[in-house]
Amino acid sequence: MSSRIFVAIDTPDLVRAVALAEKVRNHVGGLKLGLEFFSAHGHQGVRELGQVGLPIFLDLKLHDIPNTVASAIQALHGLAPSILTIHAAGGRAMMEDAKAAASETTKVVAVTVLTSLDGKDLSAIGVEGGEHAQVERLTGLAREAGLDGVVCSGFEVAAAHKMWRDGFFVVPGVRPAGDAAGDQKRVMTPRKALDNGASILVIGRPITKAEDPDAAARAISATL
Repeated sequence: MSSRIFVAIDTPDLVRAVALAEKVRNHVGGLKLGLEFFSAHGHQGVRELGQVGLPIFLDLKLHDIPNTVASAIQALHGLAPSILTIHAAGGRAMMEDAKAAASETTKVVAVTVLTSLDGKDLSAIGVEGGEHAQVERLTGLAREAGLDGVVCSGFEVAAAHKMWRDGFFVVPGVRPAGDAAGDQKRVMTPRKALDNGASILVIGRPITKAEDPDAAARAISATL
């Protein structure tokens, strides 16, 4: 992989999405397409972005009963995403079925704790012990289920990596030093996240909202 940065193309505007992808293609390793984009453009939109020639990370965070998630993943086979997300909170059976339903070329990774949540938020939904303990708990479950890896913040990735030496770790909530955190509560610099064990970094607004997205991607890459 030429770069460990996957740029988050979080826009329902297909023309803007393609333009952004074309601008940054030489300084990122892939494109992350989430619910906002997929809800607007579906399979055809993913195919259009795929023509840029970069790996596609389909960040749909699937979370439902095992059979429904497996069927949804089978319906995505034609898109051949390099990475696909599900929610670890769906349980072991759901994760096992998700992995079994995915094509061999797709890494299935489980979201542990969203980077927009902290310990207080988790407590409010009945999860005690804090975000670190929850990430460790769900990382162990994802490994047992046979997944490829997990999504977690840069603050938990070192512990997750220690538990799962050959796991694949996706770290969102990454911001260059001095950038605004936005709606993220647990953010870290790209260099620090890599040092802590990240396999890939998901970076959105610091690149996509920059006056020159390509220059922003290049500048972040230089810190790595």
